[in-house]
Amino acid sequence: MYTMGIDVGSITTKAALIKDETVLGTKVVFTGYKVESAVQRVMNELLGSLDVKLQDVQAIWATGYGRKSVSIAEKTITEIMGHAAGAYFFDPTVRTVIDIGGQDSKGISVDEKGRVVNFIMNDKCAAGTGRFLEVMARALEVDLEQFEEMSFQSNRPAKISSLCTVFAESEIISLITTGEKRENIIAGLHQSIALRVASMLSRLEIKEKVLMSGGVAKNRGVVKALEQVLGVPIITSEYAQELGAIGAAILAARGSS
Repeated sequence: MYTMGIDVGSITTKAALIKDETVLGTKVVFTGYKVESAVQRVMNELLGSLDVKLQDVQAIWATGYGRKSVSIAEKTITEIMGHAAGAYFFDPTVRTVIDIGGQDSKGISVDEKGRVVNFIMNDKCAAGTGRFLEVMARALEVDLEQFEEMSFQSNRPAKISSLCTVFAESEIISLITTGEKRENIIAGLHQSIALRVASMLSRLEIKEKVLMSGGVAKNRGVVKALEQVLGVPIITSEYAQELGAIGAAILAARGSS
């Protein structure tokens, strides 16, 4: 049985196709202005790459902030449920999920059966999210993909005192004019994100194993900074960005069986 999960985020839309609880493939596209167009594109590209026809997919569930715009989905679930299910599918021993997405961040507690027992989220400010890093990358005139490697080259992370995206950008511009190295600024940004996320997580009991999901989890510089602040090891998945979609596909399979 084929099932698909679609995760519509503020920056990217992700799709995952599974069969008999095995991930066959995933696809990521930019969401853009028209959500339905992004959904159609990500579905077509994923199914085309796997040579699977849409009529062969038994169930499609949607998650993410734009989930209600996915008209083809039989059911929608919250990002909390999607990422918890995806993390548990990846590693059933995970008990805490840290999801840093495009415009918000979340902490999720999961029990031994993969059920959500508690969660906390920050959706009031873009600081410490993927959007925050994109803005900082533009200010530094550095490709976002270079952030991880450059942060590891830092010998003295710069202190970024502001957690507001607008003020932090101004602070970075000031650091650039004083001759601060980009590597130190990037490492400082990673530390500021870690401190902000750790502050949010202080309201949630952190139990190991801890898994980080979301697109920001692909940046090992942020993961390492968060490990240092929290004092616990953090694992990631090769499907970090697509775990919400995978979780939706897994729940669709169980809900349709």
